[in-house]
Amino acid sequence: MKKAKTRMDTRTRAKTTTLRRTKTGTKTRAKARTVWVRAGAGRYGVVCAAGLLGRAGREIAKLGRFSSVHVVSSPKVWRAVGKAFAGSFARGAAPVVHLFDDAEAAKNLATVELLTRKLVRAGADRKSLLVAVGGGVVGDVTGFVAASYLRGVALVQVPTTLVAQVDSAIGGKTGVNLPEGKNLVGAFYPPRLVLADPQAMGSLPEREFRGGLAEVIKYGVIADAKLFAYLEENLEKILRREAAALEHIIRRSVEIKTWVVSQDERESGLREILNYGHTFGHALESATRYRRYQHGEAVAWGMMCAALLGYGVVHTPGDAVSRIVSLIKRVGPLPGWPRTSPKRLFEAMHADKKARGGKVRFVLAPRLGRASSYDDVPAKMVECVLRCAPECLQRPVVEIVSEATGQGRG
Repeated sequence: MKKAKTRMDTRTRAKTTTLRRTKTGTKTRAKARTVWVRAGAGRYGVVCAAGLLGRAGREIAKLGRFSSVHVVSSPKVWRAVGKAFAGSFARGAAPVVHLFDDAEAAKNLATVELLTRKLVRAGADRKSLLVAVGGGVVGDVTGFVAASYLRGVALVQVPTTLVAQVDSAIGGKTGVNLPEGKNLVGAFYPPRLVLADPQAMGSLPEREFRGGLAEVIKYGVIADAKLFAYLEENLEKILRREAAALEHIIRRSVEIKTWVVSQDERESGLREILNYGHTFGHALESATRYRRYQHGEAVAWGMMCAALLGYGVVHTPGDAVSRIVSLIKRVGPLPGWPRTSPKRLFEAMHADKKARGGKVRFVLAPRLGRASSYDDVPAKMVECVLRCAPECLQRPVVEIVSEATGQGRG
């Protein structure tokens, strides 16, 4: 079994702790913290603080002067946060607003064309700024538009969902889906700034919020066992969206994500661990044409599958598998498993962007807080997991683990 050199162990967690102490500054009044990300085009800040939406215009003004500012959002997001965001800009400097449907099914090249043509008609030039205000779909699409329009214009990310604040808005990945697979067209294009306001999630539907928790759980599995334990102990507070608990998991997730992407901006090694559960999840999304699952829900299923696969491939302890599946189940119900054959799902995995030379690569966790990418995982074992996965929420974990891997342990 070949293992890629993408391990993130206790030394990495110590570095992220150091990063928090040395790279995180506390601003007066709002107690905003900025975590810095290193990128090829220069570093950029991820600012986390409650109430940031109300002063976003002032934060953006610190970047310098732009010929025009163009906000890209969705109708539902703009109804919720548009007034606060637009009101934060100086008088006479209101941004131009462009709205589009932010359903996963709209994350495609047709939407990119729609938005770029809107920018042309609005007179956007190379000195213009694009601001993505919304969730993961808005951020991914707007980022790709920014990377493509006039061969690149400045970009700011203002994520308003949990999954976007802790994951997709950070790191410069942009792109859209094709019928053949997820995120197959895109670019690495880092923003100039990321503004994460936990209060922006006040009107976030419960389903979207719970789906976003999958990405937070992922960070605990791959990089921080203490974060995982915190989630286990404080999940009810988090589900009630209590400010202190929510702020803690967002900031810790941001610290982990920023440290990883600062080491590996273009996903040539370490950054692959951020895809834990995503190989399975993306196959589920693709097989259902992006209409059954929200992204976090597919990732939640994918992480349970990855935990089962890890048991058989890298000997993930049964207790760790049980804890991963149990925590995901506690977050809430998921849309059902599709009526799709394991063979078809496995074929969809070959379109995954991490595949190399026709081989599917999987991120697996030998133990909580540590993960690596693996090549040459037996296809029969993957298909066994895919057959057993629908039962993950109905049967005792120990039984499922033994059946999925085709082996038992005394």
